[in-house]
Amino acid sequence: MPLEKFVLILVVVIAAAGLTVWVGTWIAASMQFPLGWIAIVPIALLAYIAWRVLAERLNNSDDDHYDRIEK
Repeated sequence: MPLEKFVLILVVVIAAAGLTVWVGTWIAASMQFPLGWIAIVPIALLAYIAWRVLAERLNNSDDDHYDRIEK
C-alpha cells in the first residue's frame, strides 16, 4: 500500500472520529435546553444530503465508464 493512500485513510478516520464526537456533544448539549432538540434538524438534513450524494456517486453508470478503460 502506498504511503499516500495510508496517510489519506488515516486522515479520513481521524476526521470521522472527530466529527462523530462533535456531533455527539452537540446532540447531548441540545438536550439540556428547552427546545434544544431543534438543533438535531440541521444535523439530520446534512446527514440526508450526504447519504443522497453518496448513493448517487455509487450508483451512477456514467462514472463506471472509466472503470472499463484499459490502463
